[in-house]
Order: sequence, then structure tokens, then C-alpha cells
Amino acid sequence: MITQRAYAVEPWTVRERSLDLGVLAQSESVFALSNGHVGWRGNLDEGEPHGLPGSYLNGVHELHPLPYAEAGYGYPESGQTVINVTNGKVIRLLVDDEPFDLRYGRLVSHERTLDLRRGVLERVCEWTSPAGSTVRVRSTRLVSLTQRAVAAVAYEVEPVDSRTRVVVQSELVANESLPGPDGDPRAARALKSPLEPEEDLAKDRRLRLVHRTRRSGLRVAVAADHVVDGPERTTTGCESNVDMARLTVTAVLEPGQRLRVEKLVAHGWSATRSRPAMSDQVEAALAAAAHSGWQGLLDEQRSFLDDFWDRADVEVDGDEEIQQAVRFALFHVLQAGARAERRAIPAKGLTGSGYDGHAFWDTEVFVLPLLIATTPDAAAEALRWRQTTLPVARERATQLGLRGAAFPWRTIEGSEGSAYWPAGTAAFHVNADIADAVVRYVQATGDERFERDTGVELLVETARLWRSLGHHDGRGVFHIDGVTGPDEYSAVADDNTYTNLMARANLLAAADACKRHPDRAAELGVDEEESAGWRDAAEAVHLPYNDELGVHEQHAGFTRYQRWDFAGTRADQYPLMLHFPYFDLYRKQVVKQADLVLAMHTRAAYFEEVFDEEQIARNFAYYEPLTVRDSSLSACVQAVLAARTGHLDLAHAYTAEAALMDLADLEHNTRDGLHIASLAGTWTALVAGFGGMRWDEGGLRFTPRLPAGLGRLAFTLRFLGRSLRVEVTPDRATYTLRSGPPLTLRHHGTELTVREGAPAGRPVPLPRQRRAPGQPPHRGPHTR
Repeated sequence: MITQRAYAVEPWTVRERSLDLGVLAQSESVFALSNGHVGWRGNLDEGEPHGLPGSYLNGVHELHPLPYAEAGYGYPESGQTVINVTNGKVIRLLVDDEPFDLRYGRLVSHERTLDLRRGVLERVCEWTSPAGSTVRVRSTRLVSLTQRAVAAVAYEVEPVDSRTRVVVQSELVANESLPGPDGDPRAARALKSPLEPEEDLAKDRRLRLVHRTRRSGLRVAVAADHVVDGPERTTTGCESNVDMARLTVTAVLEPGQRLRVEKLVAHGWSATRSRPAMSDQVEAALAAAAHSGWQGLLDEQRSFLDDFWDRADVEVDGDEEIQQAVRFALFHVLQAGARAERRAIPAKGLTGSGYDGHAFWDTEVFVLPLLIATTPDAAAEALRWRQTTLPVARERATQLGLRGAAFPWRTIEGSEGSAYWPAGTAAFHVNADIADAVVRYVQATGDERFERDTGVELLVETARLWRSLGHHDGRGVFHIDGVTGPDEYSAVADDNTYTNLMARANLLAAADACKRHPDRAAELGVDEEESAGWRDAAEAVHLPYNDELGVHEQHAGFTRYQRWDFAGTRADQYPLMLHFPYFDLYRKQVVKQADLVLAMHTRAAYFEEVFDEEQIARNFAYYEPLTVRDSSLSACVQAVLAARTGHLDLAHAYTAEAALMDLADLEHNTRDGLHIASLAGTWTALVAGFGGMRWDEGGLRFTPRLPAGLGRLAFTLRFLGRSLRVEVTPDRATYTLRSGPPLTLRHHGTELTVREGAPAGRPVPLPRQRRAPGQPPHRGPHTR
């Protein structure tokens, strides 16, 4: 964990003013660059020292056997793990025959800066070698948001006070030595040197390596080209072998002279293309990058981000840490999805190998709402990726004795990757999460073509699963038994309220979509009887409720369970799953992460007859003292509901916890990669929490309120072809239509029409005063 402030608090940068090798791995995640296709961890240019080397291509993985003490029918047999592909970041330096290694000699100064507006990582350091030669090194790194296959580095070295001989080695390195994965030794064996060589080339200043994974059969090609600028007699040479290609540049520098190397790196992979085709592909990408040149790539990156910040920036007055953190969050969520293009958005993005590089339901519930409101094309591509995995999801449903599609709990390429079925297979809510994202995307964009080509199929196949998974009892009530909801401290329970409500929405949305697109429904074999069956099940869904307590149950019978012994649980025994058996957690009233509370966030705008404001307040007050937040997915949701129920200071604290999840390493695992869903949740906590923003088939709704610690909140979002800016102060909200036809929205329940060029302001009412809810001992919001 980062126990002291590691980064300067600045509005548009994340700056590390000194190097702390004790948190090097965490900084590698924070400083990671990606575009959703290529990911480079923020490793030092010279490669060592490192916490976790990481160069990733979205979708490139290796297979390994899953461990089972006892086999069972339907258990997934093969796991998928993201692999470290050929590393094109490495630029080594020798100074008068001494390797530039920060563990030796004297580090005079060292600063790294992630520039959120320019989309680059900059490094400036001054180092004195053990022999006494002092050099200044500058580097700038980018992963292009406009040229999907391309990343680049500009590297400069200059002597500070004496004539110095320098040698720069720019490399491509495959099968780097990595820290061994925790747990199953079979996975470790499978992932050791996963790339088998097929081609290596070094010619002039161009390098290329082509490999293929041993088990998954994916071909990976990486190539690099260089521009070298140095004094007279600067020389270059190159060489390659099966796992390394190197350009060596040698120069003698006088004080005031510099050696500069600009390195362009192109990446590609395929499960089907031949070796020559992959070589040609990366060479073509290099040619395009060379046509732009280093400065052209910088200019394209800045232009792309100028457009992004214009439509997506969130301004926070009164809390500098959250202001920095929300922009850091927006930047990394953009990086995770901008150019993924029909690939998954993993839980860690492409910032580390945590969770084996898998995508979960996090994408649809936490990440896509942000992308839908700011970068809708990226959201559509993520859902199209789900559509490409439908054949595997249908096979899985058939294996489980169900109709439709059973989407995986965790995956890279579409098949189930969880060896623990109570938390994996039984978490069927992922189906409805995907359906919900489809509905939200269409509502926010009006993209009828997407709904017809992609949405209808996803809605139909997910609805079919619910109709076959659930059943009507003797009274006609529809139950969905034996499932696991979002809370991972409850499993295989009956009638999880979140699951039932999301399934209900899924069933109705599928029926409505088929009515709008009857020809597409016919292609999928949907008739009126099937559609009517979906509506019948939806209207009869059971929602467990405790009349005595006046609250909804997380699942049937939950409120009669024994409460967890919070008083007997020490602070050092959290997270609970590392200190207590799941058997005990499953049978107690203790909540790992928002579940029933998440249901109120996702469904309140749709089913207000289920959750009116008073019901929301009672439910929130009941579950708040049970929720220990042993998951990074919880704080942002609790922030939204705390704000909605008038607990604004509590909402502010939860927002800070979500926002600082990685900048302060609150979960002690940022070294493995960033928490992309929690980062997206920072936006949600601000925009949906304090901004009170929700949308449904009725349009946009806002119930804004600010805590005492914030003086102003402003954000922009896209909705039905319009750009809307919302500015909230403690006593007033102003809605400005920046572009598009007039828009009708609701402000605290009152209808309001805004027109371009005519800002509309309305007063913000004071929240109703309620008794503050408690939190479990030792598990209050993170304090700063």
C-alpha cells in the first residue's frame, strides 16, 4: 500500500517527484499507457528494476488447466491468462561502460509525469554512475489513440559536466522473466515462456519478432523502427535472435550535446493469419506511423484528447484530490476502451495481469455507463464483442441444461474461466447486466441500427436463459433460485433481488425489442407465444420483502440469518475472505459489496413502484452497517445511494474512496493493475450521486445536491445526439445545451426544456434530514 502521498496533487497531471522502489509496481500500473488494443505498463525505460514487466495485446492469452480437487459435470476445464507479449519499451543505456541502473551509482533527481491532456508519460532524471559520470536522461512515451497498433518512445541522453561515451540499446524482448503467478503451479508451468519463435529480423534500423503461443495458437508480431539524431560519428548496428532484436547506437557526447532516439513500435496478433501476413501487417503499421512521425503522433494524441475532454471532463471545486482523481479515472477508462474494437474491456484494462486479464460484469455495470455518456462508440464495440461470443455462451447454456446463452462470469475470449462455480457459473446476473447495457446504450443514443443488428440478439438470448432458469410456483409467482448475486459473501441463494429485478427488465426489454423489430425476431425464432411468456415471467417476478423490518431482502431469507460478529472481528481480519471460510460468510448477514443497494441504483429509475424514496432510505439504512466493502466495486455505489438519501458527507467520503482506490493503493493490489470499474465509479459517484443523473425510456432526470466540502460540480454528457453541460452549486443547478435540438429533462421531478444558447437554472432544494446510518466496525469510509 502507498502509505504516504506518492503523487503531487495537480489538476491535469499525475506527477512522481522521486523514485520509491518500494512502490515501483504500483507506479507501473498508475503510469500505464493503453488504447484498449495495446497496453504498456509504466516500467522504467531500461527495463530494470521492475515490479511487473507488462506489454499486452487485448485478447492475447494462454491456456492452462484449471485445478479441481474433485471433478464435476459442467466444470470449465481450461483457464485463460493474459500473457506478457513482446516488449517494445526497452531502451537500455551504458554510460562510459557502466549500465544505467538506478540501484547503483547516485540518483540525483528523478521525476515522472503522466500528462492527462497530452496522453504521454514523461520522465526526466539525472544520474551519476559509480565511476562518476553524470548524465541527464529524458524520455516521452505514448500509446497512440489514433493509430491502434502503434506505441512510441522518444529517448534523449546528454552529459552534464564531462565528455561521455554513451551506448543506447533499443530492444524487442520476448519471453521476459516474470514473477511467478500465485496459486496453481500448473498455471505457472503453462505460462513460462509462452511464446514460441517463428521469425526474427534486424536490418538497418528496423527490428521484428514474430511468435506464436504454445496452447492457444495465437500469432503475435511486433516490429520497431528508429530515427537517430546524434553528433558526428554516431554509429548504429543491429542484431537479432529468436527472443530478442536489438539496435545499438553509440556516440561520444560533449556537454551540451544530445543523443536522441525516436522509436516507433507496431503490434499485431491473430488466431488465423499466417506468419508472412502478420509481418506485413506490422510493417504497414510502422509505415503509417513513420508517415506521421513523432511530432505527428504527439499532435494526433493531443487532438484526440482535446475532443475527449471537451465532451467528458468533470470539474470539481473544493476537493483537489478528487478533481485530479476523476480526470485520472476518465483517462484510464478511455484508455481501456477507446480502441478495444470488439474485444473485452478487462477488469484491469491493459495495466496489469491482475485477475488473469479477465473481463467480468464490471464492464457492463460500471464502465459502460461512463462510456455511453462520453464515448458511445467504444461502448457499442464492447457490446458487439459480447455478441461475437454468443456461440460459446449458447454452448455453455446447453451444457447447463438451459436455453439461450449463459455468459461467463470471467473470461478473455468468451468461455467460462472460473473454477469456482458458486461465484462463477451461478452468477447468472451477468446476462442481465449485458442486457441492461444494451438498453441503456440505445436509450442514450437512439442507435436503431445497433439495436437491430446487435441488441435484439443479445436481449433475446439472455431472456431465453431467464425463462428457462426460473419457474412459476403454484400461485403463479416467478422465482429464480440457486443463483449468486453481486455480493460474493452470499452464494447459491434463492430470489436474489438484484438478479430478479435485472432479469425482469431483461425479459421486458427483449419483448419490446422484438415488437419493434419483428423481422429480426423472426430470424431468431421468436414467436408471439415466447414473447408473451417473457412478459408473464417479468410481471410475476418475486421480490423478497421483510414486512416486519420494512426492507427488501438481498435474497429470500437473508434477513433471518444470524448477523456477522462484527464486534469480534479485528481490523486486521479484513478482507474477510482471507481470514474466514466462505461457508461461514455465506450463512451470515454480512455483505462484501453493494448488492441490494446496487439494485436500487440500477433499477430505481425504472421501477419506482418498487423503490420509492422512503423505501430506498430504509433499505440503505439497513444494509449500510452490514456492508464491509471488501470489494473495490462497492464504495461508488454506496456514494450514489448515500447522496440520494441525503447523507451528503458520507457520499463525499465514499466518492473519495472510489477515486483514490489506485492513487493511494487502498486495496493493496494496485501493483497487479488498476481497478477500472472503481475508476469509472468515481464518475458515477459524482455524476449520478451529486449530480443526481439517471436516464431511462422517459429521458434524463437530475436530482443534484452537493456536500458541504464541494463548492461546484460541472460535467458534460452526450444524450440522443445532444451535448449537455450541467453545473451544480450548493443552491442552484444550471443546464446548458451546447449543441443539438431542444431537450426536455426533469430537475427534482419538475419538467424543464433547455435550448441551445439559453442556459436554464433552477434552485437546488435542501435534502431531507435523516438519521445517519452506521458502518461495520473498522470499515467506515477511507479517511484522508
